[in-house]
Order: sequence, then C-alpha cells, then structure tokens
Amino acid sequence: MSSTLSRADATITLNNGVRMPQLGFGVSEARDAEASVSEALAQGYRSIDTAAVYGNEDGVGRAIAASGLPREDLFVTTKVWNGHQGCDHALDCAAASLDRLGLEHVDLYLVHWPTDAFAECVQTWSGMEQLYEERRARAIGVSNFRAGHLQRILVLGGTVPAVNQIELHPHLQQHEMRALHDAHGLRTEAWSPLGRGTVLQEPVLGEIAERLDATPAQVVLRWHLQQGHIVIPKSDTPQRIAENRAAAELELTDDDLAAIAGLDVPDGAGRIGPVPDDPGSDT
Repeated sequence: MSSTLSRADATITLNNGVRMPQLGFGVSEARDAEASVSEALAQGYRSIDTAAVYGNEDGVGRAIAASGLPREDLFVTTKVWNGHQGCDHALDCAAASLDRLGLEHVDLYLVHWPTDAFAECVQTWSGMEQLYEERRARAIGVSNFRAGHLQRILVLGGTVPAVNQIELHPHLQQHEMRALHDAHGLRTEAWSPLGRGTVLQEPVLGEIAERLDATPAQVVLRWHLQQGHIVIPKSDTPQRIAENRAAAELELTDDDLAAIAGLDVPDGAGRIGPVPDDPGSDT
C-alpha cells in the first residue's frame, strides 16, 4: 500500500517517535474554516493547524466530524495563547480547545508565543508536559520561540519540544534557528511559508516555475519540503488548495536550491510578522 502514496503524504518523525505529515493545512485568518478544512480533507490533506486565538476551532471540529475519516488518520495541531499561559491556565485552555474541536486529544499542542516572564514560561511548559503525560496531546512544542526562549525550556532537562513553528520563507530563511533545532532534535515548521505572497514576484522563482510548468507558490512550497521543513500553507479556494498539495510532486535541482538560497534578506530584514523578543540571543 505504501508504494501508492503520493509524495504529498510524506511524514516527518518527531523526537518522540510520532509521525507528522510534512505538508499540512493552516487556517489562520480563514474566511470559513469549516468549508476550507472540509475541502482540504477531501483533497487528501490529513494535517490541520489551528489555534485558540484564531477563533475557528469549532469550525475545524465540525469539518473533521463531517469528514468521516478515522481519527488515527488525522493530525490536528492547536495552540495556547498568551492570555492563558501559566500551568493551570494552559490546562484550562487545552480543555476548552479539545471541547471546541470535539476531540479527546490533539496530535500537537504548541505554546503559541513566548512570554518575557521566565517563571510564567516554566509554568506553562509544566502544563504542556502534564497534557503530554495525560495523553491529551501526542506531542508538545512551541511557536515563535527564539534561541533564548528555547534555552529556558532546554535547561529544565525535561521534555524537549518536538516542534518550533516559526516564520520561514525565502526572504527569511532562519539558518541559525534551523541549526539550533537540528542540534536539539526539534523539527522546524514554517508559518507564512509564502511570505504572504511577498516572495512570489522574485524573477528566479518565476523562471524555475516556468521550467517546471508550475506556479511560483508551488516552487516555494517544494523548496520548503526539500529543506525538510514542515509546512502549512493556507487557502480558501479549492484550486489553490489543490495546487499547494501538488507542489509536493515537483523536484528542484541543486541549482534551483542555490538560487532560492540567494533570496534570503540579511539581518532578518525579510521578516513580515512581529519580532519575538529574545532574552538570550541576538539570533
């Protein structure tokens, strides 16, 4: 059966042995999460990324329930927002998210954003570990953490985050953070993988896309996959949802990869989202 799987079905093994689809579907700012997730599931996506702060976990849950897909075939990620950090608050937030999703567990639960307060960071991670131990989350990780934030958790000597979900695209390639993740066994997950469209006008991407009979967005998504990133593009349109999944079937050459590497903007100036304060590093 495995020989018939599409490259879009490829998985990444997390540091606790859980397998996560490398290509998933994001619902941040979705106009209608229920409709878009239903379409994504129908087109073969099996990993859905949401968050409490998106306000659409209930719609995601309805789409999952209506799909009729076995729970074990799905990989669901959600996140705790800053207003619910601290151990007890994180546990309450997780319980509310599970209720809205209609699930007994999520596959990955993330701390959505780092906080400045060291004690609160440690307390939140304690709550995350409790969720993991209670099997309400099959894996736990973080989002938007920089080097100093990660170090706060790593020095505890407990559970190493499975994933750090960060802004990552050809204009912000995050070499130092990716190397840090590799050194500690974290997987790198890219949000805003297309740089909110800002990278797609780059001539080199157009040239590669023309040669491959693809779109610049597909080229960028394939670049992420060949770099080993987990990637969660989002869209509300069936055609774009299908195009994003088809990007997995492309193959970039070493020359293509080198050309895209040249699109990185120095000193992090290609960042389009807010900059998380890093208490321990200028990375």
